[in-house]
Amino acid sequence: MAARSLASLTISFGLVSIPVKLYSATQSRAGVSFNLLHGKCGSRLRQQYICIKEDVVVERADMVKGFEFAKDQYVTFTPEELKELEEAATGTVEITEFVPAEKIDPIYYDKAYFLAPDKGGAKPYALLSEGMRKTGRCALARWAARGKQYLVQVRPVEDGLIMQQLLYADEVRPISEIEIAPAEVKEAELKLAIQLIEQISADEFNPKEYEDDVRKRIEAAVEKKVKGQEISISPSAPEGKGGAQVIDLMEALRASVGKASAKRSGSAAKGAERKPPKRATLASVPTRAKVGRR
Repeated sequence: MAARSLASLTISFGLVSIPVKLYSATQSRAGVSFNLLHGKCGSRLRQQYICIKEDVVVERADMVKGFEFAKDQYVTFTPEELKELEEAATGTVEITEFVPAEKIDPIYYDKAYFLAPDKGGAKPYALLSEGMRKTGRCALARWAARGKQYLVQVRPVEDGLIMQQLLYADEVRPISEIEIAPAEVKEAELKLAIQLIEQISADEFNPKEYEDDVRKRIEAAVEKKVKGQEISISPSAPEGKGGAQVIDLMEALRASVGKASAKRSGSAAKGAERKPPKRATLASVPTRAKVGRR
């Protein structure tokens, strides 16, 4: 099924305008959602809001939005006042600057969208894409939607452009807020760690090799339940003591390197088994002179 466009936008690139269509680049499949039911009769539950002062149910018509500026002190806003504060959607992605693509830390990445050229936009779309590829840069831009103003990155990929919603600086916590104790790394430990890294390294990221095993288990359990089958419950594992287990780092590294080597050798052996045997030719059969004495 062909993807459906979410909106029509215009990328503002200097005095150049590029009409594009916006598509969602991701689909949320991180988990299986459950509904809350009444355990007695199995009916869906309805959420209610309770006033903590009067202990009564408050209907939506009687609700107002408020901002807590001090402990238990609020200023309230009407829907009209909140509407006035919203950013007006213009349908324009306004490029403000180009920066080297590798200079944006992925920690700032939020939701991603695909951009496709709209009617009349194929040539300027291709021009912007190729220009960023040649310079190794991506675009930073502002985009207003749903009453908010977003900081976005527009970057080229092999087949087109991606618009990546970015977090603002005050939305990302500095790593200096957490405590990282200093530790000395010995040369022998570092050598083994590098060896282990190289043994289990790959040249590319292949996302299809990774699946959400928890979601698959839940879906299988749901299917069993639908068919009226029971789910077996495993005995609870004894709770361990708090804190990480103290281990010999060198021994753990050596064991890991050995395990990785054995796994790679096993994979190579399986690959060799799958290959059809080569047919021997007269030229490939060694003579006694070539073989020599045994």
